[in-house]
Amino acid sequence: MSILRPLYLALAIWGTIKPMSHFLAYMEETGTGLSGLIDAWYVNQSTVGLTWDLTIAAIALTVWVIAETAVRRNWSALIAIPATFCIGVSCGLPLYLFLRTRPAR
Repeated sequence: MSILRPLYLALAIWGTIKPMSHFLAYMEETGTGLSGLIDAWYVNQSTVGLTWDLTIAAIALTVWVIAETAVRRNWSALIAIPATFCIGVSCGLPLYLFLRTRPAR
């Protein structure tokens, strides 16, 4: 087995835990919940730029996942789309790569 598959899985797990730990800590600290977290993404031009950067990357990843899934008929890989928008590109991209590199049956 290639070292890439476990590496992709490890990155997907890390890409879930690390950002979510910060998001949850922020929401607990401020008591504002998800709406407060989203508001924080627009507090200055730096965070707005980063928000747009990640949004555009998430959309590009979604287009790629849909296009490749249609060709490969790897329907379970579609789980990378909600992972991308509910957790982040840091989870969705390595998760998709992990699912994409499964051995053929």
